[in-house]
Amino acid sequence: MVFSQGDKEGVPKEKVQPEWMPVSESYVIGPEDVLNIHVWREEALSRNVAVRMDGKISLPLIDDIQAAGYTARQLKDVLTNKLKEFVENPNVSVTVVEANSYKVYISGQVRSPGVYRLRSETSLLQFISMVGGVTEWANQSKIIVIRKENGKEKRFTINYKKIIQGKDLNSNIILKTGDTIIVP
Repeated sequence: MVFSQGDKEGVPKEKVQPEWMPVSESYVIGPEDVLNIHVWREEALSRNVAVRMDGKISLPLIDDIQAAGYTARQLKDVLTNKLKEFVENPNVSVTVVEANSYKVYISGQVRSPGVYRLRSETSLLQFISMVGGVTEWANQSKIIVIRKENGKEKRFTINYKKIIQGKDLNSNIILKTGDTIIVP
């Protein structure tokens, strides 16, 4: 999903990615994601839940539990262990219904700047294609990626020209949630 400033009234315009795009198995759950928790033969425990901004979800019997930071498979294991106190041999499934937390920001000389929600692992090269490519005025040798790691801001200067020429494939980084890309 993209929010761009193409609307005449200045209100962000929403562009929706195809709903059929699956969330990868390595997708890490984050705030604003919507999960379907299904406990087989326990309909009272099964439901769709939104991950709160504190990264937790609320479920009957086990109350609040951390969901952000886990994959669906990891969360399934955590919930199964917690429910063992209340349900004999719980069979739990966790599905990410809406992947809303994996956001990447792009601005500058690209065709469609804005905020994009990604559903799977995406490289810089793939992402620039998703936004329609760079404009003819872009400085392709000085693309900046700003990333927060361990509470500190890191900046990478990437030569996009070398990536597409096959000369510097190591710079074709995998984007992480919260990355900001500036194409001067």
